[in-house]
Amino acid sequence: MRDTLPVTLDDVRDAARRIEGVAHRTPVLRSRTLDALAGAEVYLKCENFQRVGAFKFRGAYHAASRLPAQDLARGVAAYSSGNHAQAVALAARELGTRAVILMPEDTPRSKREATAGYGAEIVTYDRYTGDRVALGQALAAERGLALIPPYDHPHIIAGQGTAALELIEETGDLDALIVPVGGGGLIAGSATAGKGLLPGLRVVGVEPEAGDDTRRSLQAGRRVSVPVPKTLADGLAADTPGELTFSINRRLVDGVCVVSEEEIREAMRFAFERLKIVVEPSGACGLAALLARRVERLPRRVGVVVSGGNIDTRRFTAILGG
Repeated sequence: MRDTLPVTLDDVRDAARRIEGVAHRTPVLRSRTLDALAGAEVYLKCENFQRVGAFKFRGAYHAASRLPAQDLARGVAAYSSGNHAQAVALAARELGTRAVILMPEDTPRSKREATAGYGAEIVTYDRYTGDRVALGQALAAERGLALIPPYDHPHIIAGQGTAALELIEETGDLDALIVPVGGGGLIAGSATAGKGLLPGLRVVGVEPEAGDDTRRSLQAGRRVSVPVPKTLADGLAADTPGELTFSINRRLVDGVCVVSEEEIREAMRFAFERLKIVVEPSGACGLAALLARRVERLPRRVGVVVSGGNIDTRRFTAILGG
């Protein structure tokens, strides 16, 4: 059945070859303190050390590199709350073309500044009243640009899956893989790679309580929408799963749990104080699920994708109550 899915393990392996030497092969972090608190051997895949500070560069570069030469030469467009924006901007710069990015007005300042710093033009919109997909498609059509979506594309999904591919190559057999869920591209790619290599692997997603659209969709057996989430985890603030990502996740993902805003905050604090790494709220959700014991029947060897670390000093200290 798995060979009929829109993205396969071979696609992820091909993406890994394309991004090799451009994307970082990020470290895997261990902590005896974390193992004791979680009751498992935990392996953290630290995508906060990826280029642009998040896993998104994997999929963005892979997708942009697959564009026909004439399309790439005209430039690329994207819509994003921050990490995909930076990823597309940097991918465009690496590939010698231009990028125009549609970003919410309330995107954290550090992410907007970083996106502009990579050379992209930024166009803003109100995330609570505007349809970013429709606006992004219109922007791309108006400017004659190739649109690189944040998650709902097979090249994006395959690129994101390379993080899990690297993790399993380094750690060997894992019993479970815990992955943050926004639009679903990271977990779709992770599940494709993970279950392709380890058929018995249990794949668990984590969403903020305020934005559990994928959990509800899996329970309903169809895509459902929730109100636009207001959460610290702005990178996971999707209101509906992607069509393509959900078609994969409903078959490969074993379950989704949720974490509270306070649990996200405490995971960020733990990462900083005990692991000595800076993790943004979205990137801390997998760690939060472990620390709060949100994953039922946790097995012995567990991988966690720490998806990003893009947060400025002011917001970081405000979230942690500094």
